[in-house]
Amino acid sequence: MVLKALMLAAFFGVMIGIGLYCRRNATDVDGFVLGGRSVGPWLTAFAYGTSYFSAVVFVGYAGQFGWRYGIAATWAGIGNALLGSLLAWAVLGRRTRIMTQHLSSATMPEFFGKRFGSHSLKIAASVIIFIFLIPYTASLYNGLSRLFGMAFHIDYSICVVVMAVLTGVYVIAGGYMATAINDFIQGVIMLFGICAVIVAVLQSRGGFLAALDGLSRVSDPMVSDAPGIFNSFFGPDPVNLLGVVLLTSLGTWGLPQMVQKFYAIKSEDAVSKGTVISTLFAFVIAGGCYFLGGFGRLFSDVIAVGENGVPVGGYDAIIPAMLSGLPDILIAVVVILVLSASMSTLSSLVLASSSTLTLDFLKDLFFHDMDEKRQVRIMRLLIVVFIAVSVMLEIIQYRSNVTFIAQLMGVSWGALAGAFLAPFLYGLYWRRTTKIACWVSFVFSTVVMIANIFIRPNFPALLQSPINAGAFCMLAGLVLVPIVSAFTSAPDGNLVEGAFSCYERKVTVRQSEALGDPE
Repeated sequence: MVLKALMLAAFFGVMIGIGLYCRRNATDVDGFVLGGRSVGPWLTAFAYGTSYFSAVVFVGYAGQFGWRYGIAATWAGIGNALLGSLLAWAVLGRRTRIMTQHLSSATMPEFFGKRFGSHSLKIAASVIIFIFLIPYTASLYNGLSRLFGMAFHIDYSICVVVMAVLTGVYVIAGGYMATAINDFIQGVIMLFGICAVIVAVLQSRGGFLAALDGLSRVSDPMVSDAPGIFNSFFGPDPVNLLGVVLLTSLGTWGLPQMVQKFYAIKSEDAVSKGTVISTLFAFVIAGGCYFLGGFGRLFSDVIAVGENGVPVGGYDAIIPAMLSGLPDILIAVVVILVLSASMSTLSSLVLASSSTLTLDFLKDLFFHDMDEKRQVRIMRLLIVVFIAVSVMLEIIQYRSNVTFIAQLMGVSWGALAGAFLAPFLYGLYWRRTTKIACWVSFVFSTVVMIANIFIRPNFPALLQSPINAGAFCMLAGLVLVPIVSAFTSAPDGNLVEGAFSCYERKVTVRQSEALGDPE
């Protein structure tokens, strides 16, 4: 216990120290929100990866989908690396950085407002972000609390409050730069931690080959009668597995806290390097988490299963149960690993939410003449408010046992990515994208995901899962935006040319007079 406490104290001390050190770089809006748009490839790539993967993935998703699909759940990690990291950086990275700087936009709603010339579109985007980031934040606390309870046997509420306060301190003090530096340190911890945990867990079941052989002998008639289904290539339910891959991979393309990382990257070369670094990071972290979760059914000796085939305590209890038999030093590593993942994601969420509400909502509607120092002060205050609200909601959710981690995150991801992915992507590449098409995407996805919460039994069987409903919203947006754009009035030509001129800037150069060739 002393060892665990000392490791945690050192971890928290470093995080807060970096926040205080970066305070001098967070005095204006550009510095507080984007780090002065001068963040290098390593910091940006690790900030992207650590914001991507949190306790939701390590505890919630890895446990739930590893139990459902066996070793085939690793496909979700591979999809996260190839679609959610490699392709996202290749398609969005450079163009996002160039156009957002050209339009002087620091947030995603501000991009929509200036790209499509619509103040109301900007306000709507900011409201959607603020509302749907709250359940995502709540899911982070839930996953972390289970591991803290296993390691320290302390009350759940204390875990939530401590994590929230410490994250708030370094974000409020140092803004984006403190978050990026801490994300890098937390990312290194996650890389070493996940490798050590996978090796230890597999060794506890006789090694990789023995564990794989044991998994081939596991059967569950409620899932499938096929022998060896849980160590097969595509698992027992490839259709729903595809929904998981799409939501958790393509979803990052429309999440404001993820896309905003591209706003701050330093240079062209940094984008290229960051693409490679981010992809490798995702392969190790996401691939490792889902791979580990795939062996969950081998731990039936410590995981009680109910009559409905669901583990007692929910899917969120699977990973903590798998880790409960590890040596104390490894449990301490796991706690810091998940703490790193959760705090990095939480810092990105609260920074994105507070900056959006300040710059895109309050400043536009109520305080038009607000100077930069006041904007930064309000953002810091809203970080406190946002963390407090999410903490209260999570404690209520936990005590009333409303839902699982994956469902909370699925609703949030589905609404945000479904609303923003298509308008943002087409807005960067296609001049014909219209304001009305953006509105359709916004309304369609938010309505579908809210309906999925309250009238889920009325949905088609495939879409009753928030995961599949979220994936459906994203794919539907990619179809709806071009169709609606084609049947609505073309956007203002000057507005479009002004936005896209950043990609085609003309440069005048001197040329020496050349003599003609001899006849």
